[in-house]
Amino acid sequence: MSAEDAVLDYYEALRRGEPLYPYFRESPDTWKAAISTTYDGYDAVAAALREQTRTTTDWSVGSDGPAVVQGEEWASFNDAVSLAWTRTSDDDDATATRHEFETRWSGTLVDHDDEWSFLELHVSAPTAV
Repeated sequence: MSAEDAVLDYYEALRRGEPLYPYFRESPDTWKAAISTTYDGYDAVAAALREQTRTTTDWSVGSDGPAVVQGEEWASFNDAVSLAWTRTSDDDDATATRHEFETRWSGTLVDHDDEWSFLELHVSAPTAV
């Protein structure tokens, strides 16, 4: 699997509502920033992604494909991604909220035993000035 394949597989897992933490390197150096949050270390990233999977549904992920630069043991990528999802509530489905963003993604992946995983992932959304 190439680094690009790993990124595209991550998008598919997000669409399917599957666990996302296995796509990250189990390292204290792992880092993820989402639209309004930042997590340092694999444990924090994994916990945040478990909560995201638990409290969201109906993901839409649109991309023309990531731009990837791949070395032997590392890769970097960037992409413009249309994201939409529904945030659910534990108390009442009537309070579910749909979110939609045009986002920019960038990140670093590392290869370990022919499996690529994210060491860093940054997702941002532009704000009106």
